[in-house]
Amino acid sequence: MPRVKRGTIHAKVRRNLKAQTKGYMWGRKSKMKLMRIAILKAGKNAYRDRRLKKRDMRALWQLRINAAARENGWSYSKLIGALKKANVTIDRKVLSLLANQYPAAFKAVVGMAKK
Repeated sequence: MPRVKRGTIHAKVRRNLKAQTKGYMWGRKSKMKLMRIAILKAGKNAYRDRRLKKRDMRALWQLRINAAARENGWSYSKLIGALKKANVTIDRKVLSLLANQYPAAFKAVVGMAKK
């Protein structure tokens, strides 16, 4: 049976692993066993955090809306309830943008909730 030389395959695998672990610290960027573990862990964290990002952003929007609502004499929950009763269908992302960058427009939306 002929001898199988796998130097090129090993080098290619190592090169790909090194590319994925670029910027990692200590042995996780240079040692094969640690590179594999680091890549698996990074992938797991990325998968989880893609879902957590949605929760975190919604919480941030709520904080911004609450801060702007309190400047206009409302609480967050009362403002959201009043907007629903007034059939104003602006989502929290847009309300947060208005509150953060366009306070006059946010004040107009609060005025619509008062009616």
